[in-house]
Formats: sequence, C-alpha cells, structure tokens
Amino acid sequence: LYGLKFFYTKVLNKTWDDIPLIKPPKTTRIPDILSIEQVNQLFAATNRLSYKVFFFTIYSMGLRLGEGIKLTVGDIDSVNMRVHIRDAKGNKDRLAPMPKNTLRVLRNFWTVHKHPHFIFPSRKRGLKNARLVDLPLDRGGIQTAMKTVVKQLGIKKKSHAIPCATAMQHICWKQGWILLNYRKSWAMSAS
Repeated sequence: LYGLKFFYTKVLNKTWDDIPLIKPPKTTRIPDILSIEQVNQLFAATNRLSYKVFFFTIYSMGLRLGEGIKLTVGDIDSVNMRVHIRDAKGNKDRLAPMPKNTLRVLRNFWTVHKHPHFIFPSRKRGLKNARLVDLPLDRGGIQTAMKTVVKQLGIKKKSHAIPCATAMQHICWKQGWILLNYRKSWAMSAS
C-alpha cells in the first residue's frame, strides 16, 4: 500500500486520500525450546571452551546471540548480580539478572583469556593470546558451532529457536538447573 501511495503522490503528483484499512493482527508463536536434558547435552558436546562458556552464558541469562557477543568486562555488575545489556532489541539498554554460577564460570573463563575489554574475545589468536585481539567472537563461528553440536546430538528443533536463548530465561530460573553438570565439563582444555 505504501508503494502505491508513493507512486501516486510522488510520480503522478496526485493527492492521496488515506483509505482506512484494518491491519491483520500479528501472529505470535510459542518458540520451540530445548529441554533441560538437551541443554546439558549441548554444553557437554561443545568442544571449544569459548563456545561452551558462551552457550552457557546466553542460556543461563536468557540473552540473544548478539547481546552475548557484545558483552564487555564493564557490563558485569557482580555486586548486584546483573549484566548491563547495551543496544538490545529495539536499540534499548536493559539489565539482566546473573546467576552466581554464571558469574563463577565467566570469572574462570576470564582467567584463561584475560582480555581487558571483551568477555568473549575473538578466537583468531587462540585463548592464550586472546587479550591481543580487538574483536569479539565471530557470529558466524558461533552459529556454525551451535549447528554442528545440534546436528551431532540429533536435536530436532527449528533452527531459529536454538541460538536465541530468550525462551529459556524463565525455565532457567524456575527449574534451578543452572550448572547441573557443567562443573564436570569445565575441566577441559583451553583451546
């Protein structure tokens, strides 16, 4: 309709009387979500430490992929146990609650890479030299790692529901599953 209005008013230079149209309501769908068992399998099957910690962080705090990538050291508020999410959906900032176990995992991960700014620095120089890079983790690398693990586990969910963890937020808090089997898998090599 807007294209027709533009053509009519700008190209033909004619007046346009608005036609009162009723817009159809937006449909909302309940997203496919992973079970607690599937989430634990996902963490256990992820081989790279940086991806494992990234997946754990976004699922435990209900963050979107882009929100997790942009996390910086200064965004972590360990006193109030929350994270400042900058430029979230709709270019708005928000605060997300941070479980104690997530803070512990992030602190352990930071001692491995020690980047002064990024929580999840790029893997281009490996974790030992990650403090020297000036970019965060690559979105494509994260998505590829997630798709690989999901395929390996045989999880049959719609792909858009898996990398985006916002549907998991209330489950994470209500079920109390955070860090169920994660301690066992933390003792992996820092590759």
